[in-house]
Amino acid sequence: MSVPRLVIAAPSSGSGKTTVATGLMAAFAARGLTVSPHKVGPDYIDPGYHALATGRAGRNLDAYLCGPELIAPLFLHGARGCDLAVVEGVMGLYDGAAGEGELASTAQVAKLLRAPVVLVVDASSQSRSVAALVHGFASWDPGVRVGGVILNKVASDRHEELLREALDAAGVPVLGALRRVARVDVPSRHLGLVPVAERRAAAVDAVQAMAAQVARGCDLAALEALARGAGALPGGSAPWTPEPPAHGDPSRSAGGRGPVVAVAGGPAFTFSYAEHTELLAAAGAEVVTFDPLRDERLPEATAGLVIGGGFPEVYAAELSANEPLRKAVADLACSGAPVAAECAGLLYLCRELDGRPLCGVLDATARMTDRLTLGYRDAVAVGDSALAAAGTRMRGHEFHRTAVEPGAGAAPAWGVRAPVRRVEGFVQQGVHASYLHTHWASEPGVARRFVERCRTS
Repeated sequence: MSVPRLVIAAPSSGSGKTTVATGLMAAFAARGLTVSPHKVGPDYIDPGYHALATGRAGRNLDAYLCGPELIAPLFLHGARGCDLAVVEGVMGLYDGAAGEGELASTAQVAKLLRAPVVLVVDASSQSRSVAALVHGFASWDPGVRVGGVILNKVASDRHEELLREALDAAGVPVLGALRRVARVDVPSRHLGLVPVAERRAAAVDAVQAMAAQVARGCDLAALEALARGAGALPGGSAPWTPEPPAHGDPSRSAGGRGPVVAVAGGPAFTFSYAEHTELLAAAGAEVVTFDPLRDERLPEATAGLVIGGGFPEVYAAELSANEPLRKAVADLACSGAPVAAECAGLLYLCRELDGRPLCGVLDATARMTDRLTLGYRDAVAVGDSALAAAGTRMRGHEFHRTAVEPGAGAAPAWGVRAPVRRVEGFVQQGVHASYLHTHWASEPGVARRFVERCRTS
């Protein structure tokens, strides 16, 4: 199966990958192409900008969370019906999971997809040296095809001329040169860019500015031709599907309307993989999104609750002030209904966050800290829960500047192997709450188990 595709990579973080990738997506979409947006790694925020640029769900390709074998199928699932796909890389081209070689790197994903790489280079402090840099990246791994370079933060016409002369000798085509433009800068805070949901109008303006800058400074025809020359994906690759096996699926056996699973959304809870709601729906659930900042009650007939990641620390006052919803969540959890909470969801279920009362489902308190906890984790379910049977192994990712005390309940959610062996999270009645972000496509049985518990609890 062939899908025209490009991977947008860089020598390091901060080179301008997000600006170029998002701008390319929007510029190609403005040309009438249906563009499939993808992001290497676990990041939730960049895909929000990708979705704004393309009108399609931004999807992650993470070889650590999902395994290398799922990269091409997940890509094909997201790219179904599209004219072209743009994949934004993570960190530097060859940076991946610590101590795991190329695993989860942009280079590995590019090889798994047999996709040409466009290297975005911050040229602000160099001229001829750019050729040595690009030559090194292009020749480091023969399995990675660097098909061109986009020069970013170019100071002047003369600077661009010097850079192009140097790269002519390196044999890597220059496919674009971008000047620094303040309007495309996206504000950041303690965990990265501010999500789209928190700055909708400004985000729209920023994406339009990115598209205009890329269209003005890049050779879109040459980039499209490079994408169309990618060829077929590895043999045997078929699109991933959220649909369960045709036989023996207990969540569908009862017939009729499926259980209502409420999924937290809005500005405070923006971290979610598109495949999670697809898996819940495929398992028979009726998925309904609600906003804990605005809605004073859960959706009608809620039988289960999913609260993903986000920034509750930014909205602690508003979340605390919504007492009717806090009580509704506590009542649902006390009834034994399934509740799956990750990171921000864990904080929301605590007694308080930075002294502000929250749902009080868990006998724990949360607070902001100066310490960033970041990294991939190997985890095993310590006991049975609404989400996973004891012994279920999953890979996850932590990314937060908060701390919960205690860090685990009497019945922990996970045993975590790295960076040190420990237990983490809470399992009580139907609640499974943890700091660990997981990608359910790697273990679709968790969604089916959750929906079945919603039917029977």
